Amino acid sequence: MTTELNPNVAAPASKPTSKRRRALTILVIVVTVAAIGWLLYYLLVGRWHESTDDAYVQGNVVSITPQTVGTVVSIGADEGMKVTAGQVLVQLDPSDAQVAYQQAVANLAGTVRQVRGLYSAVNAGQADLQAREVSVQKARADVARREGLVATGAVSAEELSHARNELAAAQAALSGSQEQLSRNRALVDATTVSDQPQVRAAAAQLRTAYLNVQRAQIVAPVSGYVAKRSVQLGQRVQPGMALMTIVPLEQLWVEANFKETQLAKMHIGQPVELHSDLYGDDVTFNGHLTSLGLGTGSAFSLLPAQNASGNWIKIVQRVPVRIDVDPKQLAEHPLRLGLSMSADVSIRDQHGPVLASAPPLKPLLTTQAYAKQLADADALIARTIRANLPASRH
Repeated sequence: MTTELNPNVAAPASKPTSKRRRALTILVIVVTVAAIGWLLYYLLVGRWHESTDDAYVQGNVVSITPQTVGTVVSIGADEGMKVTAGQVLVQLDPSDAQVAYQQAVANLAGTVRQVRGLYSAVNAGQADLQAREVSVQKARADVARREGLVATGAVSAEELSHARNELAAAQAALSGSQEQLSRNRALVDATTVSDQPQVRAAAAQLRTAYLNVQRAQIVAPVSGYVAKRSVQLGQRVQPGMALMTIVPLEQLWVEANFKETQLAKMHIGQPVELHSDLYGDDVTFNGHLTSLGLGTGSAFSLLPAQNASGNWIKIVQRVPVRIDVDPKQLAEHPLRLGLSMSADVSIRDQHGPVLASAPPLKPLLTTQAYAKQLADADALIARTIRANLPASRH
């Protein structure tokens, strides 16, 4: 029996097979193109960037504390208010400080007049010394004259003895006058009234009293915005007690915590793009790396990790990196302390140092809010001294 094969039987199975091959081919092409695209992106762009969303806004938090004891009688700023450097934030009761200040002024005036007496005593001592020297010369001449007359009997021995006693008394008076003049000179020698030690001590007391009066007004050392006000009217405050804080919003930076595996090619000065959760992707902040942390967060924690004891599991550590933000962008889009940020560092330029190579040439932060107080105190001391000098020495 002969069986004939029909050539048309296998034809229906060939169509699904060809479609499957075409789909697989397209898939392979898509995957290949995607892989090539990803590889090109990584080689040209991706490998030159390190990013993290473990980043937060940091800044200077200036604590306002009193420098003297006092009772709060006035509060000049509250939460969220803008203040300027030198503005009075808290007023303490100045009554006790005013009394001490007036006593110090009177003490300086009295000391100046006493020192003037010392200079006068030196002048008087010099005149007395000259008079004593004349007396000694006269007594010495009398003794010499009488010694020549004793042999002839014109002068008795008793009279010669009296002359010698007068010479001894004149010499003793001269010695006492010299010692007294030396003591007076020691108090004023090589000095003027203003820099005489007693006057300087009294001036220091007045300076302290004046500063205590001024410190009854607690001023802002920097310009910024008030936060965490805790002081209340009538509160008795002590030096060092935190009353409120000031946050200068133009002095903010970002602290980004990168994995230790991301730090190999990071250098100071590299540009950074930043985005905040507050503004989203609509606002891009530009910054640059200013320092790489010198330790992980756990290394500086209150209770550092004890990896040498117990069961140990390796965890990739993170190192804080400081990123300074463009001040103009901060002015246009203010940030707040603690806000979440995402940071993308361009590591293409690797010419910068990893650690700072030189110390700063000037202070990073300064304030002149208290300089005027000391200058005013010195001007007050000068006026008080001049007012108690003789008219001819004004």
